[in-house]
Amino acid sequence: MRRGTRGGRYAALLTAAVAVSLAAAGCTAGPGREDDGRAPEPERPHSAAPALGPVLAVKVDNVRAARPQTGLEAADVVYAEPVEAGLSRLMAIYATKLPASVGPVRSARESDLELLGQFDRPVLAFSGAQRKLLPLIDKAPLRAEPPGEDSDAYVREADRQAPHNLYLRPGELLPEPSGKAALTTGFTYGKAPAGGRAEPSHTVRYPSASFTFTWSGSRDRWLVSLDGDPARTADGGRLAPATVVVQHVKVRESDFRDFRGSNSPYVESVGSGQAEVLRDGRAYEATWKRGADTDGTTFTTGDGKPLNFAEGQVWVVFAGGS
Repeated sequence: MRRGTRGGRYAALLTAAVAVSLAAAGCTAGPGREDDGRAPEPERPHSAAPALGPVLAVKVDNVRAARPQTGLEAADVVYAEPVEAGLSRLMAIYATKLPASVGPVRSARESDLELLGQFDRPVLAFSGAQRKLLPLIDKAPLRAEPPGEDSDAYVREADRQAPHNLYLRPGELLPEPSGKAALTTGFTYGKAPAGGRAEPSHTVRYPSASFTFTWSGSRDRWLVSLDGDPARTADGGRLAPATVVVQHVKVRESDFRDFRGSNSPYVESVGSGQAEVLRDGRAYEATWKRGADTDGTTFTTGDGKPLNFAEGQVWVVFAGGS
């Protein structure tokens, strides 16, 4: 049933893409506009080409000692989740491009398995997990790729201290990017809805971490700050997604604890609730819904219409309060 669902989605994408291409063939960006991947027309569905393989999901460290991270700017989607002691961790999803390196790579959590159910057998790169969680990862419909003695996919960087020095070489796990069709997230992209409110900056706080997104009109992007500091790429640039989603979810205790005895939070990404979608310098109130762990997540406006994202990278920050 899972493969049939994916096939139906790809067929629907193909039909939609053919219709759009007949109506809007030959469109280009407007004069003087930087070619940054944003949609020049009101609507543009994802590529109808079938996926060449699975998405790559990488668990990425997000404490101060891990920054600046490597490879986050190449991700199609970055999920931010709460972990033990009020801190945060990231999961970067790659489909349209594979950077040379991603990291630092850290451990998986139980709620990652539910979140990854939306993809067709994704590759999960992580550096370990709580011992009792490992059997659940083995049973999950994904390809687990932790570091191993015979693996060339991971390297330790000499200029970082453990455990913040483990990096992934994605090209050792996937021969090429899988393409947009592998991003079965449920997100829609295109023209912004009417309304919204001007939002020059938006902050999400965890007990021991924070995310701030500040609109840059010159870049048409949200500049990311982590724990009050500008979030930079390994080469000194700024992390800057086109769309930011603050998704209010139920966060409960899981059945697992870390070595200090702190409980691992479980993010319930299946269900429904409220969200704020930030795009084009504005904030839009939205309702999110995900019916099952094999489904993507839809975001709708107050009148029930899909709330389109801007073309480009998406950050989804899970926050309590569903």
